[in-house]
Amino acid sequence: MAWDFSTDPEFEEKLKWMRGFVRDEIIPLETLDLDRETFARITAPLKEQVKEQGLWAAHLPPELGGGGFGQVSLGLMHEILGQCRYAPGVFGNQAPDSGNAELLAIGGSPEQKERWMHPLLRGELRSCFSMTEPGAGADPTMLSTRAVRDGDDYVINGHKWFSSNATGSDFLIAMVVTDPDAPPYQRASMIVVPTDTPGVDVARDIPVMDHPDVGGEIYGGHAEVFYRDVRVPATNLVGNPGDGFRLAQQRLGPGRIHHAMRWLGQSRRAFDMLCERAVSRTASGTRLADKQMVQDMIAQSAADMAAARLLTLHAAWTMDQVGASNARIEIGMIKYWGAKVLHDVIDRAIQVHGSLGFSGDLPLEQMYRAARAARIYDGPDEVHKESVARRILRGYTPVEVPTEHVPTRTEAARRKFAEYLDTAAANA
Repeated sequence: MAWDFSTDPEFEEKLKWMRGFVRDEIIPLETLDLDRETFARITAPLKEQVKEQGLWAAHLPPELGGGGFGQVSLGLMHEILGQCRYAPGVFGNQAPDSGNAELLAIGGSPEQKERWMHPLLRGELRSCFSMTEPGAGADPTMLSTRAVRDGDDYVINGHKWFSSNATGSDFLIAMVVTDPDAPPYQRASMIVVPTDTPGVDVARDIPVMDHPDVGGEIYGGHAEVFYRDVRVPATNLVGNPGDGFRLAQQRLGPGRIHHAMRWLGQSRRAFDMLCERAVSRTASGTRLADKQMVQDMIAQSAADMAAARLLTLHAAWTMDQVGASNARIEIGMIKYWGAKVLHDVIDRAIQVHGSLGFSGDLPLEQMYRAARAARIYDGPDEVHKESVARRILRGYTPVEVPTEHVPTRTEAARRKFAEYLDTAAANA
């Protein structure tokens, strides 16, 4: 089947509008020290323009208030939005809200969609995805937070951290163990927990490289959360008991595509800064652009980004054709390759700028700090590489003698062409 990453002319016009809108209206906000209230006032009319363009919450189908775009189109959109950390929120698809809306769209009941998903899509509520635990980061089968059925309720006890946006959320979607005796991937479930439920303790936002000074993040930080005898109705269960891992995979698959394309947008911005510096700066009597080591950085960055873009678009196209569950190799590869490219391109741009790149007078140092997280969240590189390798190796069978063993192949070829070889020998 031939690959096809093309989009129709009408959508190309939408992408063109997005490029100008992000460049002229959103990126300038990065330079301002804004609180959440002021930021909300500034961006409210921008969000209306996005809605007028039919690009609001584009990750969901039209019947749920989205644009109904396929993953290839969404990927191209996120490549533009990735240039600025504020852009996804202005377009109604910032994490973790976009993934949580997809999760509720997939597994939520009509009542859950009405109460939480639709207000979330309208921007009236904010949400949190509460899965990671201090002792179960890369292996969700080790989750220990429990939800025990008690009549018409579930009672939740446990300790989560890196619960994105918990401090600014109206509700959390918690991944909890509902049946510890079930097979590993059927033990956990997803439950919606309103943040103001008694027993929910959003203890703190954890200082991280990206946000070393907690408390000022417009879109929330990474919180440590304690659940102490938190009682919620059993009707808050998303899907069926034991659906947690299935729902998590369906939520995270498209999210990784969007992350990877956003990383490309961020990489391109760093690359443009690198190239601008190379043609502008002189050292030892010649431009940096004329120095072979700088040329190598530029050429390598261009090739890395092109490879990442093709891998990501191919993964998106595969998802459009056969679904996320049948594109796990492609999704896994873009996660670790895209994260590496993001880091390396920004790193080269800093190097070419020297002390200026290391300073806060350019956005590169902040981009670099944020980029380091890409190799960890949504599963560390090593987990994705292991998963990709295992899936690839399923297509191979053990053999006693290597398939390409030359003496064995020679003997087989002699038998296959014996008639011709005998004739040749007789005529010699």
